[in-house]
Amino acid sequence: MYSADVRRHAVALIGRGISLRSISLSTGISRATLRDWREHPEGSANPRAVCPRCAANPTLPEPQADYAYLLGLYLGDGCISWAGARDKKVWKLRIMCADAWPGLRQDCERAMSTVRPGSKVSTQQKVGCTEVASSSRHWPCLFPQHGPGRKHMRKIELQPWQRTIVTANPGRFARGLFHSDGYRGINRVRARLADGDHWYEYPRYLFTNESTDILRLCGEVLDQLGVAWRFSRRNAISVARRGAVARLDEFVGPKYLDCRGHARINRENAQSATPCRARPTRSAGRG
Repeated sequence: MYSADVRRHAVALIGRGISLRSISLSTGISRATLRDWREHPEGSANPRAVCPRCAANPTLPEPQADYAYLLGLYLGDGCISWAGARDKKVWKLRIMCADAWPGLRQDCERAMSTVRPGSKVSTQQKVGCTEVASSSRHWPCLFPQHGPGRKHMRKIELQPWQRTIVTANPGRFARGLFHSDGYRGINRVRARLADGDHWYEYPRYLFTNESTDILRLCGEVLDQLGVAWRFSRRNAISVARRGAVARLDEFVGPKYLDCRGHARINRENAQSATPCRARPTRSAGRG
């Protein structure tokens, strides 16, 4: 959780005879950690627990595929805020996962724990959803889109190093976006014909977000994947063509069944990627 520079500074303070309590109060580092560093001053920190963006020579977060997925989740349903007292400078990444899709929560937990292996992942039950959270000093480093206010009220742009990851892992980024603010279901269209009302059903994806920048990022990654899309509303991207839905199914995968047994993004429903014509029904009032 702590960088090598922070560790060296704390060890130097210990070497000067400053009490662990004083160091803990001034740095926010727990006394248990300080005691371990005092007893093992030459011990090397877990290299994956050190922030790759804060190092003297910044590198890309690893595993990059998990980072791309977590980035998509964060842009959709995530936020970063202070964890406890601000003077400790620890941040908490929170992502809300609907209880209707328990597998989504597990995927989110897995991505958080692999991107920041030195930080514990916790869950907290909310009304209809579970908050998946992890605390670290470095979440703002890993997600520089963090800032005051709601995402749709500020500029959202990927840093060049983030674009490198997304370009190399477009399917994982798209999976994160659609798992957070996406929907895969059956669209039903009514056509009124001479012999009665006919209903046409076909699967489609929807991605809804109030941020025009995040919508643009979604459109860009769909273009990279070769998935045809269009705006169905000012704040919604629709993927409805048969081939486009089948193509996106390859990357987005299941989003599990909801409590009514309906599929948002469900592997079984993914097989029914061809439009089907329902049996004609008579409208009320027609003989």
